[in-house]
Amino acid sequence: MNETALTVHQTARPHGFPTAEHFTFVESTIPEPVAGSALVENLYWSVDPYHREMMDDVPGGFVLGAPLEGRTIGRVLASRTPRLAEGEIVFHRQGWRTHAVVTPEEIRQLPRFDGVPLTAYLSILGGTGLTAYVGLTRIARLQEGEDLFVSAAAGGVGTATGRFARLLGAGRLVGSAGSAAKARHLTQEVGYDAAFDYRDGPAADLLGKVAPDGIDVFVDNVGGEQLAAAVGALREFGRIVRVGTISQYNNPDATSPRFNYADIVEKSLRMEGFLVSNYRDVQEALYEFAVPHLQSGRLVLDETVVDGFEHIVEAFLGMLRGRNTGKIIVRDRAEVGSVNRRRDAPARTAFTNRP
Repeated sequence: MNETALTVHQTARPHGFPTAEHFTFVESTIPEPVAGSALVENLYWSVDPYHREMMDDVPGGFVLGAPLEGRTIGRVLASRTPRLAEGEIVFHRQGWRTHAVVTPEEIRQLPRFDGVPLTAYLSILGGTGLTAYVGLTRIARLQEGEDLFVSAAAGGVGTATGRFARLLGAGRLVGSAGSAAKARHLTQEVGYDAAFDYRDGPAADLLGKVAPDGIDVFVDNVGGEQLAAAVGALREFGRIVRVGTISQYNNPDATSPRFNYADIVEKSLRMEGFLVSNYRDVQEALYEFAVPHLQSGRLVLDETVVDGFEHIVEAFLGMLRGRNTGKIIVRDRAEVGSVNRRRDAPARTAFTNRP
């Protein structure tokens, strides 16, 4: 166990893309659990696109000079409550720090499934996978044979959406990504039928080439020009699932997309956004759907794992720049050997070596 604790604090509000100067690492003594709580040493940290939104001066956003929050998996080191046993692996939201004091109400005890690594609970079985699953099954209500377009398809939610859609019987599956290499990864590894680099031209033209007959469902992680293109490409009774607006996160002056609003009426389209936090009751359904496919090998983890908590800011900034493929996760260095001993995960590569 480390002798001191590290936390990450935000020091200033960014305008546009954040930099390392917007964060600082703060060292302190390891906190002591009080009665009714437990000390957790964190092992895996999730950095997510929504963290960028929380960096702004918005309700519920990050507080300057205070430890940041985030999804985390850790091991109970010392407990002062009978409800949390020492050595237990738990999920909680006091991330961006090496150690946290939590109560039983602040954690989720993780089921352990044979052959499923811990990182899966932050990716395909965590908030990322739950977002994709809810978007497809509860919002879009995807039907077998329907054609799907996914923006930011090489990211965590995009790869999960593609793999889930294929398992759910989707028809033609097309996606956009931020490079030609990522587009190839989508078609060669993830199961997309076609993909394009959105930087190669107008989104409507690029989408028209890969989906000349139109689409039934659009899962939108980006907004902006790609949303406008999808509205034009959707068939009658098409659905738009609004997950995020990455195109505006680091561009505060961005304007809303311009499209033919008459299409919404004339084609009977439906657009719906959602917060995955309102669908926690779907978690068990996600396990029932995804775990057997993980165990059989039909469902593969799309993860970029960065070793070392000291690289968490670098990992976050790299994600915002699109340097990851799939879900990006930061792993405690001590876990590298533990994973190998447990044999519960395939080899992984740091994001600096991914397309």
